[in-house]
Amino acid sequence: MLNKVLVVDDEQLLAENLQGYLQAQALDVRIAHDGAQGIAEAGDFAPDVMVFDYRLPDMEGFQVLDAVRQNRKCHFVLITGHPTAEVCERARLLGVSHILFKPFPLAELARAVLDLLGRRRETRTGVGVSTSEGFVERRQSRTESFPLQLYDGSWVLADRRKNTSASMAPDDEQLLTGE
Repeated sequence: MLNKVLVVDDEQLLAENLQGYLQAQALDVRIAHDGAQGIAEAGDFAPDVMVFDYRLPDMEGFQVLDAVRQNRKCHFVLITGHPTAEVCERARLLGVSHILFKPFPLAELARAVLDLLGRRRETRTGVGVSTSEGFVERRQSRTESFPLQLYDGSWVLADRRKNTSASMAPDDEQLLTGE
């Protein structure tokens, strides 16, 4: 049975990229684009982790957290482009486990979510997460690429890393060099 993650963010492209990336980590992920939809989806979907934006079109992200917390026990990850001291302190007081400031690496979100789920496994970004030791183990091996849609409609491969050019597929090499 897959762990469930609900992403609540009004930026559709960002939410879809987060969904795709987390699904590649063997998670069941749904998205909502405003607070009301997030609250309704949390009731139907029953997520283990909710990733939510601070500023939503219809309400503040903390209002979504309060509503979801009344009916569902889950972990919370705040993503925000407004990293003020007030927002961070309020998140801490409300029990938000992780805060990620936009823009953030997709691997950071995966580490935060897997940490909250108590899962130690290799993510597709080549990073092991260990909650018992409280540290992140980085590996130097070549990682799999993940398609990430850009705002102009084009696609790139995210989290590309390589040890040697011989280990890279020809298409990946062309993307990196632009040839």
